[in-house]
Amino acid sequence: MDDDKNIKVERALQELFKLKNDVETELRLIKIDASSGEFCPFPERLAPEVVAVYKKRGIERLFSHQAEALENVLQRRHTVVATPTASGKTLIYNAAALDALTRDPSAKSLYLFPTKALSQDQLAELFDLNKALGDKLGLYTYDGDTPQTMRQAIRKQAQIVLSNPYMLHSGILPHHTKWASLFENLKYVVIDELHYYTGVFGSHVANVMRRLKRICAFYGTRPVFIMSSATIANPAELAEKLIEEKVVLVDRNGAPRGEKFLVFFNPPVVNRSLGIRRSYVSMSREIAGILLKAGLQVITFANSRLITEILVKYLKNDFEKTVQEKGTVRGYRGGYLPRMRREIEKGLRDGKIKAVVSTNALELGIDIGSLDAVVLASYPGSISSTWQRIGRAGRRSSRSLGVLVASSMPIDQYIVNHPEYFSGQSPEMGRINADNLTVLMDHIKCAAFELPFAKGDEYGSENLEEILSYLTENQVLLRKDDKWFWTEEGYPADAVSLNRITSDNFVVVDRTEGERVIAEVGFSDALETLHPKAIYILEGEQYVVEELDYENRKAFLTRSNADYYTDSITYTKIKVLDIFDETRLKNHTISYGDVHVFSQVVGFKKLKFFTMENVGAGELQLPQQEMHTTAFWLTVRNDVLQSLDFSNEEKIEAVAGIAYLMKQISPVILLCDVRDVGVAIEDNLSKDPLQPGTLKNMLRNQAPSSGTFRADMTFANRFEPNIFIFDKYPGGVGFSETLYDKGKALLEKALEIIESCPCPSGCPSCVSPAIRAQGNHKSAARFILKLLLDRLDN
Repeated sequence: MDDDKNIKVERALQELFKLKNDVETELRLIKIDASSGEFCPFPERLAPEVVAVYKKRGIERLFSHQAEALENVLQRRHTVVATPTASGKTLIYNAAALDALTRDPSAKSLYLFPTKALSQDQLAELFDLNKALGDKLGLYTYDGDTPQTMRQAIRKQAQIVLSNPYMLHSGILPHHTKWASLFENLKYVVIDELHYYTGVFGSHVANVMRRLKRICAFYGTRPVFIMSSATIANPAELAEKLIEEKVVLVDRNGAPRGEKFLVFFNPPVVNRSLGIRRSYVSMSREIAGILLKAGLQVITFANSRLITEILVKYLKNDFEKTVQEKGTVRGYRGGYLPRMRREIEKGLRDGKIKAVVSTNALELGIDIGSLDAVVLASYPGSISSTWQRIGRAGRRSSRSLGVLVASSMPIDQYIVNHPEYFSGQSPEMGRINADNLTVLMDHIKCAAFELPFAKGDEYGSENLEEILSYLTENQVLLRKDDKWFWTEEGYPADAVSLNRITSDNFVVVDRTEGERVIAEVGFSDALETLHPKAIYILEGEQYVVEELDYENRKAFLTRSNADYYTDSITYTKIKVLDIFDETRLKNHTISYGDVHVFSQVVGFKKLKFFTMENVGAGELQLPQQEMHTTAFWLTVRNDVLQSLDFSNEEKIEAVAGIAYLMKQISPVILLCDVRDVGVAIEDNLSKDPLQPGTLKNMLRNQAPSSGTFRADMTFANRFEPNIFIFDKYPGGVGFSETLYDKGKALLEKALEIIESCPCPSGCPSCVSPAIRAQGNHKSAARFILKLLLDRLDN
């Protein structure tokens, strides 16, 4: 079987090189050699009954990292295991939980997964182990889908509870008296997919862990934390910040792996004068087709729900031409109903599904078997995410293949032309700020509801008594005999979202023939994907949104045969609240501080399938969203801009191009995901917000004079741009301060990309294409950056 797969991978590689020659483009190949692995015996401390269960399943020895981690856990040391995907991390915490139950049937373990799907997936694994033990364990998931009729029985009977941080926060901790049996006997807390707990979500979960430990202490227990993570730069640091305890790090992988090939494929240039490359979506479609024709089972990852559905439609069109082939290509993303997701997962494990296109929903450790090849439709935005996705392919003894298809974005072009950055760079760091005052205040309220605070208590690094006094003054708490008690009706956890956005989902209702619910969409995505006249795509089927009921969180759709899809346009405005620090330099100023971000979906474009031709647009008036966060900003002095020997149009386009480039390159400096930061431009003199697109629209909308567009001269003469790179996590998690410290490096990287890009006058890979036929905003952007870096003599 493995020999057959190896031959198919070899054949696919040959076809990819043939494609590279046919379209005359660049392809770079990295080969990762196979490893035989490192094995160790089971730890002597592990209960013989548990060892016997695993040996019955054919596991005679452990991988070295499994043995090392188990040894530490059994000695009651908090442990984090950071090894690649499919390296057997699940065995570590399952063996520890079973060991505790073998020694003490009253022992309890709490497993926390970031998604409900992962909980269900791990429950299936535990059921298999339980059968080997004679079906004597109480194993239950406890999440929002758990029927009310079962909840009381679970609280009393469960020995291993599989849940998620959301349910722990709002469904377990506030009602801890009903869970006394769990907290009185809690031996282990498992936090799976640790790398997922970053940013605002991780900051909230760190506070949930503070509350969990506080309640455990009340019941007289001190559980051991077992954490598993994909490869990130700082797993021990992140784990220690999350649980505020010293941890042991196990990160030397002992699992065997098959030979793996990584292909970096750059779509060919189709317009050399504009520097425009062939669409990465159509290129990903062609490459996935090559892999499927070679007989490989393929997963294609896209970075958005929209691109996921477009690729599903394309691949179904290519490969589902008969009744027998129907269902061999599927999509997978958030919003699909649970039954559909389980069906797809089973189809992948069984091999009935030959290709799946997914968002990051399948990036986590859901069991879909071991596929043969992965296609990444553009760079996922982070190194750790790229490795996670590529790790979805490959058995431990056979070859596998990963193909990264670059988009025209600067960060993609940088990665595909510098694969050594990807292969040699440390993965991203997980950053959290558990003492973010807004987050901290929310959880102090939750903690006070759960147990009253007493004088001398500690919670976080801020002055707790000062915060408690503030809440008392606002009649949220009542102080009595040096204790603080919750006074309001209801419980605060119900109003605190761990993602800092409303937790309301929009229900998607198809009313083509009657009414039926076909999907759910999270609040943050709903306004962009379910606005009136939007084309909503589900498993390759198109629907048009007829009505968005914002108040009741419903969208009503009917089936459509439209030959286009829609892409929303969002307008962002920023108000500076506080400047933490600033540095005034010769020609510019850099600053960072608190800002208020206002965003609103204001319109949409209609883009034809296959050709991506813009065939129309529409205006929208949807509710405005607000966020308090931090930002870094660069201010170019007005007199400096006025002194430049470029037209006003070129200056304005150059500023927009620099903003575009800074936003794309920030993740390389920050080692974060490109979606973690946003960009906006404001005029420092007028304080009116100006999006990069808004600046260009201003140029477009001017009346032509002698065949050229002219910018508003009054505007250009008073223009002093603030280019904001803002933290997309409410409250901020440190990105802005890092950019402030590395502002010069950001400008240097931007200049390097402009100077290395072969296009003559701007393209998507550097400062974006020019609006006008005349002029050269790329040269203007290059000149401005050299001026800011004081390099005009170079």
